[in-house]
Amino acid sequence: MKIHNAVALVTGANRGLGLTFAKSLLARGARKVYAAARDPASIALPGVTPIRLDVTSLDEIAEAARLCGDVDLLVNNAGIAKSGGLFSAEGLETSRAEMETNYFGPLAMSRAFAPILAAHGGGAIVNVLSVLSWVSLPQSAGYSASKAAAWSLTNGLRTQLRAQGTQVLGLHVGYMDTDMASHIDGPKSSPDDVVRQVLDALEAGGEEVLADELSRNVRQGLSAERGVYLGAAAH
Repeated sequence: MKIHNAVALVTGANRGLGLTFAKSLLARGARKVYAAARDPASIALPGVTPIRLDVTSLDEIAEAARLCGDVDLLVNNAGIAKSGGLFSAEGLETSRAEMETNYFGPLAMSRAFAPILAAHGGGAIVNVLSVLSWVSLPQSAGYSASKAAAWSLTNGLRTQLRAQGTQVLGLHVGYMDTDMASHIDGPKSSPDDVVRQVLDALEAGGEEVLADELSRNVRQGLSAERGVYLGAAAH
């Protein structure tokens, strides 16, 4: 997948990692970048094409596919993280919301845009996952479940879309220096560095990016005699 002259759609592009994706794609020579957000007025980045898109709305996804028929790179970045454990008063409600956005959103987007990617030679899909795809913490277990589902979805998409030449890349990363993690103390990755790794991997034909040391350590720990997922995430 070549970034130069590509036409990309980035969900959740009004802030954080999504905004960094949009900026970096323009800087790397993308011909057009559709910047999607629930409120397109929140998109202030010059050079992009703002579109209204709530990834939990099938109607808005269908309209985006109708309007953006030239896309050859889909970045499924939009996501939510709710605090609170599985047994909190809001645990079922927040887990449903996380699953709707973090799993069903990328699934619906991929279903809508797969034919468009095929029509343009295959293109690529990037799914933004997490180190919490593999491990769970007490206050983010619902989020972890949704990202684990999205990881499995990414593997399924890779298998099903291989015949049409679509590259599918999953990004695993821990905390990043964005507003979503502003309340977290500890090491955080630079969004610019994370996106650079993803775009480099896309151009090299890659299928997975482990963007920080934490993700690499946890991934390695999956095959340990006592898998890392049986306890808290490695620090």
